[in-house]
Amino acid sequence: MTIPRVLVIAGSDSSGGAGLEADQKVLSAHGVYAQTCTTALTAQNTLGVTDVHITPPSFLAKQIDSCLSDISCDVVKIGMLASAATVETVADKLAEWKAQVPGAGRVVLDPVMVSTSGHQLLPGDAVRGMLGRLVRGVEIVTPNVPEAVLMLKEGSEADEEVRSPGDLEGLKALASMVHGKLGPKAVLLKGGHVPLCRREGALVKATAEEEREVMVDVLYDGATFELIESAYVKSRNTHGTGCSLASAIAANLAHGLELKKTVRRACQYVGVGIRTSVDFSKGSGPINHFHNVQRMPFVEGRFLEYLLEREDVKPIWQKYTHHPFANQMGDGTLPIDAFKEYLVQDYLYLTHFARTNALAAYKSTSMDAITASAQIVMHIDREMALHLDYCKDFGLSKEDIIKHKESLACVAYSRYVLDVGQSQDWLALQISLAPCLLGYGAAAQRLHAQYVDKHDGNKYWKWIENYIADDYQEAVRVGSSLIEKNAMKQSPTRIEELVQIFIRATEMEVQFWNFGAHSSKE
Repeated sequence: MTIPRVLVIAGSDSSGGAGLEADQKVLSAHGVYAQTCTTALTAQNTLGVTDVHITPPSFLAKQIDSCLSDISCDVVKIGMLASAATVETVADKLAEWKAQVPGAGRVVLDPVMVSTSGHQLLPGDAVRGMLGRLVRGVEIVTPNVPEAVLMLKEGSEADEEVRSPGDLEGLKALASMVHGKLGPKAVLLKGGHVPLCRREGALVKATAEEEREVMVDVLYDGATFELIESAYVKSRNTHGTGCSLASAIAANLAHGLELKKTVRRACQYVGVGIRTSVDFSKGSGPINHFHNVQRMPFVEGRFLEYLLEREDVKPIWQKYTHHPFANQMGDGTLPIDAFKEYLVQDYLYLTHFARTNALAAYKSTSMDAITASAQIVMHIDREMALHLDYCKDFGLSKEDIIKHKESLACVAYSRYVLDVGQSQDWLALQISLAPCLLGYGAAAQRLHAQYVDKHDGNKYWKWIENYIADDYQEAVRVGSSLIEKNAMKQSPTRIEELVQIFIRATEMEVQFWNFGAHSSKE
C-alpha cells in the first residue's frame, strides 16, 4: 500500500492549534504521512504570540535535504517562513530537489503574514522575497483578503488598483489580480474576512453582525472561478484555520484529487472543524481537527477483550458465567430433575441454534465465514448427540424430548437470535450468538480448573469436558477470529449497537439457566 506523503515547511505553534502541530493533525486525519521542516519556533497560545525564534537557514536546509533524500514527498505545503533568509533557503532547496523529487515542485503555499491574534509573522523583505521566489508557479496559493491585498501592494507598482472587496464580485476581482500579477497556477482567496449577506439577489459585504449570512471562498485558475459557499458561523475558534485549510488541500492533492474537488473538500473540512470546535481556551481557540476521524475504543484483534471488560457488560457476564446452575454442575450438587429439564430445553434450543448458524452461513460473503458457520453447526450436531446419550441415562428418549414443550426462556432466547439474524447483518447475528459460544467455554474452563482433582462421581463432568474439548475450543477460536476481523470495519455508533445486542443475548442466557434453577425447586 502506498501512503501519500506531504512535506510541511512551516513554523511551530506551542499551543498546538496552528503551524506544524495543526498541519500534522490535519494530514493524519486525512490518512497522509507528514514530514516537518521547522522554520521557526513560536511562544504562543490562543491569546497571542510572545516570541519567535527563527531556525538558522543552514539547519533548515539540512532538514529539507534529510526528508527529500529519504522518504521523499508527493506535495509540499509551505506555511510560516519567518525571514527573508528562510524564504531564500526554501526556494533554493525546492528548486534543487525538483528534478529528483517531482513532489517538491507541487507546492501549496499559505502566505502566513499575520497571526489570528494580529501578530506580524512575516517582515516586509520576506514578503517581497516570497513573491519573487516562491509564489510564481506554485500549484496553489491560499491568502485571506488582508494577505492578498498586502501581497499585491508589495508585488505591484499600481497600488491604487488594490481595494478591499465589498461584495462577491470584488472577491473574484481580487483573486483574479493575485493570479494575474503574481503568477501562481491557482489562487484560493479565503473569504472569512468578508462575511456576506444577500441583497436584491446579490451577495454584498455585511455591515452588521446580525447581517452576516454567507462566507465565500473563491478559487481561480486563470480560466474559471469556483465559488465555495458556506453558512456564516459565529465562533471564536478560528486559530490555525489557514494552516489547516492549506494542509487539507495538500492532503487531497497527495491523494490524487483534481484541484476543484480538492479545494471544495478542504473548505468543507475546515468549516465542520469550526462548527464542531470546543471552547477550552481563553482566546481564539483551535478547530476540531479530527471530526472526520472515527475513533475506535479498541485496537485490532481486541474487540472481544474490550467488550467483556466494559462496565455495562461485566456484571451480566459475571452473572452468566458464574451462574449457580453452572456451579452446581461443577461440584455435582445439581438435582437430577433440574439437569434433565436443562438437557431437554438445551436440546430444543440447540435445534434453533443450528438454524441460526445456518442462517449465518447464508448471510456470509466469504468461504472462511461460511466454513466457520458450518463447523459450528457440525459441532452442535455432535453436542446434540451427547445430549441424547445423557438423556438415555435418565430414561429420556429423543421422541420424548422432541414432544416436550419449550420453556418460555428457550422460546425467548432462540427467537431473539433468529430475529436478529433476519432483521440485521451477519455481524449482529454473530454477536447475538457470541454469549452462547464464548460463555459455555468460559464457564466450563473455570469449572474444570476448579474441580479437575475432585470430580469423581460427578455425573455432570462430561458436560464440562464437552466444552473444553479441542473441537469446541477451535469453534470458539474461529468464531472469535471472524468477529474480530469484522469489528474493525464498523463505526463507533455501530459498535455500541452491537454491544447492546450482546448484553441482551447474555441476559437471555441468564434467564435460560434461571429456569433450570427454578425447575429444580419445584
